Amino acid sequence: MPQISSRLSGFTESVIRKMTRIANKYGAINLSQGFPDFDPPKEITEELKKIADSGPHQYEITWGSEKLREALVKKQKKFMGISIDPDKEIVVTCGSTEAMMVAMMTVCNPKDKVIVFSPFYENYGADAILSGAEPIYVPLKPPSFEFDKQELINAFKQKPKALILCNPSNPTGKVFSKDELLFIADLAKEYDTFVITDEVYEHIVMKPFEHIYMASLPGMFERTISCSSLSKTYAITGWRLGYIIAPENIIDNAKKVHDFLTVGAAAPLQAAVLPGLALPDSYYEELRELYTRKRDLFLKGLDDAGLKYTKPQGAYYVMVDISEFTNGSDTEFCEWLAKEVGVAAVPGSSFFREDINNFIRFHFAKKDDTLIEAIKRLGTLREKMPKGGVYNKEDKGES
Repeated sequence: MPQISSRLSGFTESVIRKMTRIANKYGAINLSQGFPDFDPPKEITEELKKIADSGPHQYEITWGSEKLREALVKKQKKFMGISIDPDKEIVVTCGSTEAMMVAMMTVCNPKDKVIVFSPFYENYGADAILSGAEPIYVPLKPPSFEFDKQELINAFKQKPKALILCNPSNPTGKVFSKDELLFIADLAKEYDTFVITDEVYEHIVMKPFEHIYMASLPGMFERTISCSSLSKTYAITGWRLGYIIAPENIIDNAKKVHDFLTVGAAAPLQAAVLPGLALPDSYYEELRELYTRKRDLFLKGLDDAGLKYTKPQGAYYVMVDISEFTNGSDTEFCEWLAKEVGVAAVPGSSFFREDINNFIRFHFAKKDDTLIEAIKRLGTLREKMPKGGVYNKEDKGES
């Protein structure tokens, strides 16, 4: 029989989505895959009801309906502080997942190198491999998840085609400071490198931290491919609406890649989301306050359970150190946690390129009642923990 593509051996199935299946299997509270269990703004859902009767139900323009592109540009111009042409500098995609893949395939040739900060959202490694690029991993060092400047310089000396920047960061909750972004930007200009940003959590940033768009920094719009989505901002992860903002020459080519990957995002959903993009500034401030409150509620629960963590500055994830519970497999620990404690997390090793397996990732984008129940269950973790911990290497006769 002929062999399947060898590039698929470079990555596994999504560990995050696998943990959702494990959560479902054991009836665990799913704090692994990052989607809310609460409703989108009523302005959006009410519009969706109308669209179900009136349409559109057929193909839209492949790179996004005119109304949606204009609405996105109006919103993003306000927050990014830059002018964007709705006809030439934006393309609507099927979620930010497709946006990132389109960006990679647009700028990368086979064997080009791409810098990826580690830990990283698992799709980035797969994106690089599928586009034929070679990742250069630069560690973000726990517990603060800062990068070493010299290590980043050394990575740029390998003359990468692009750097991938997730800000605010999944999985760490890190918000990159202006000084960090300027340092990256200076290197990108010095080494003539693109920066591909994943900014889906742009509006989920806790005070005193602020999100700064890479494309807004001096001299960076022309070399930044800004990817984002509406999924997290409006609690519509299942709608799969994303977009890319970039200079015209990049978007011209991104449109071609997008067209042949997916043709276009769902027309009814493009129309239904328009009222969300017209919400007042107060919506985004309330969103910040909502997630700050949920973060603080969940972190207090972790404190009460005696669990160590890195306090997230943005996004809705928290990395928890499980060193005291296992000196082996974080994957086995997460499966045990879902089965015996009833809470599902993601093993941290799925995010790290380095051999690090003492972290797990929870998310707190849930109703308060859901978080309170998860906290209650996590409070039983120590009493349910088997003697010696989960997957103790010495118990298994390993060294």
